[in-house]
Amino acid sequence: MAAADSPSAALRRHDLCTRGIRLAGKMRADVVDLLDTYVERQGLDASISVTVVEGVPAAAVEHWDEQTGTQRLLENLAAYRAFRALLAQMLEEQQEQLGEADAALGPALAAVLLQVSAFAYHLEELLRLESRGPPSEEGAAPPALSHLGLFERKLWGLGVLRELAQWAVRSARDLRQLTKPSLGSSSAPGPAESP
Repeated sequence: MAAADSPSAALRRHDLCTRGIRLAGKMRADVVDLLDTYVERQGLDASISVTVVEGVPAAAVEHWDEQTGTQRLLENLAAYRAFRALLAQMLEEQQEQLGEADAALGPALAAVLLQVSAFAYHLEELLRLESRGPPSEEGAAPPALSHLGLFERKLWGLGVLRELAQWAVRSARDLRQLTKPSLGSSSAPGPAESP
């Protein structure tokens, strides 16, 4: 990878990855707290099962151990850009449903949205360091939810938050892989480390 060409670039890359791991951990903790608040405010059962959610990128990936560092960064960036749009849509719907009456959920959603935006920017910085540069935003709009009833929208929001929590875990693992000296060589993680 291009970042390994100079010691200063390698040090900068390691520093960005380390900070990214901390950001992902903080984001995951905040998303878990937000999930608790969301379930409570929406009157949902925390154990309810939500299957595949329209428009939400899945954190699970086959052949995780075979991905290059750039592939990891690009997938993470695409996911966090999608989550930025999805969370903005959730926040807008939340404000329409409850107005300013919900003092806990709206600010918590806004805070996580800000963290997701910051993390996407962080990933863009890592891609620039890789001499790759971030791809342009494709402007994919979040899915239209008008065909969903209120309960289905609540489940959709729950699915978005649960998957975001999974992405935070995957992102930390991906960034840890990038800090290893020889990504893609024989020191690739085994199946037990796969997200």
